Amino acid sequence: MNTASHPSMSKRYADATPHAASLIQSLRDIGYSCETALADIIDNAITAEAQTIEIMSDAGAAHPALAIIDNGLGMSVDELVEAMRPGSHNPLSERASGDLGRFGLGLKSASFSQCKRLTVISRQEGALCGAVWDLDEVANTNRWEIQLLEEFADIPWIDRLGPRGTLVLWEKMDRLAGGIETDQRKRAEYINRAISGAERHIRLVFHRFMSEGKPPLAIRLNERKLEPLDPFGTKFASHQEDREDSLELGRGTVTFQCFTLPHHKSITKAEWDDLGGPEGHLRSQGFYVYRGGRLIIAGSWLGLARQTELTKLCRIKVDIPNTMDADWKIDVKKASAQLPPPVRERMRLLVEKLSSTSKRTYQRRGQRLVDESIMPLWQRIQKDGAVIYRPDPAHPVFADFSARLPDELQADFANLIGLVGSSMPVAALHADFAGIPEEVLVDDVDEPALRQLAEAMIPRLLDQGITDDLIPTILKQIDPFNTNWPISEPIISDIIAKEKMDG
Repeated sequence: MNTASHPSMSKRYADATPHAASLIQSLRDIGYSCETALADIIDNAITAEAQTIEIMSDAGAAHPALAIIDNGLGMSVDELVEAMRPGSHNPLSERASGDLGRFGLGLKSASFSQCKRLTVISRQEGALCGAVWDLDEVANTNRWEIQLLEEFADIPWIDRLGPRGTLVLWEKMDRLAGGIETDQRKRAEYINRAISGAERHIRLVFHRFMSEGKPPLAIRLNERKLEPLDPFGTKFASHQEDREDSLELGRGTVTFQCFTLPHHKSITKAEWDDLGGPEGHLRSQGFYVYRGGRLIIAGSWLGLARQTELTKLCRIKVDIPNTMDADWKIDVKKASAQLPPPVRERMRLLVEKLSSTSKRTYQRRGQRLVDESIMPLWQRIQKDGAVIYRPDPAHPVFADFSARLPDELQADFANLIGLVGSSMPVAALHADFAGIPEEVLVDDVDEPALRQLAEAMIPRLLDQGITDDLIPTILKQIDPFNTNWPISEPIISDIIAKEKMDG
């Protein structure tokens, strides 16, 4: 039986074309921030094989504007019209390996999230074309129509568009301006703050294009060249990295590589802070997932581990091809993803392996050297499953001082040493090390205190048969001599010389 011809089973249809004024407003609220919106426009430029991208802004003008200008392949008028169409590309369609797009929404949704007027000018083979989406016009007409431009002289920054390439212009920047309309100074401050905040995001998200590209991609912000920000610290000799590993899946290959950042004492504070960013290293540990070389996820364990102080040096680079978008559930903003089940177990094993490496990096620094010749001032004692730190009353500096005291004061001195250990501010130390460990420092020590310590330790080391030429090497490994070596070295040499003369 032919269903379509049967009267009782005939199908009825009605026009459900979306209302332009309503749907285009909805596109404004997908969830872009200034930084993710700019990154989406940069994606298009990279896909168009741009080698230079400029971001120009005029926040203080009566009518603020922002432009992203590239020297990519450019577009013909037909290609431009298609690019301005919301949903211009089916996410299920096959893409070129270097194509950073997915839904065909990025240019429009990213721009509409920040402004109400989007102008795109493009030059290809000498021919210039332009089109405009104006959301105020769409609200009036309720039609899916763009304006095609014929005159370009009044377009801001049009003179920076080269022989080929594209200029994306944002005007009526109500969202980027935070809704500030009447106070021009405050509006400019708000816009500049948002753009400044996007700088680090751009340096991080596109760092591989900016450092590994042939030639490297150049991105400039108001004529200042941005430097790539490598989250793995590979430019520092003290970083650690494992060999790449890979996992073959039906839609492509996932590659993994584990990194451990250098300890903060091996690089400058400015370099350490730049690596950690405004949220610090505790929040930036974890997986860094790249799609086609473009960063999608920056610092998350994706539910496979907790963020802890001892694992904060851990970074795992994960590379996926754009053929796996559906498996990883890449969102419109290309700012989040989910682990496919086959990948989860492999990544869990990597987390366990890398976590132990990161912990060793810290624990090597804090581990007590059990060699009795080191004579630690503090003892680390494990008792009933707990760890206790207490000053060692048998340390030479304490023992020598106690021996010079009258008998009636020696017990009081031992009590004072015990009181120092029992009064250690454990809760405060824990809070500081969990939040700002790099800023927890030992107090300064003066020259008389260093001399007293050296005078107590050096005779014991000599009595143990350690040669006088080896003693400076041993003492240089421990604090407070290590952190005050320019002062400590001549003191140690002087005491050794005196001991040799007395001997």
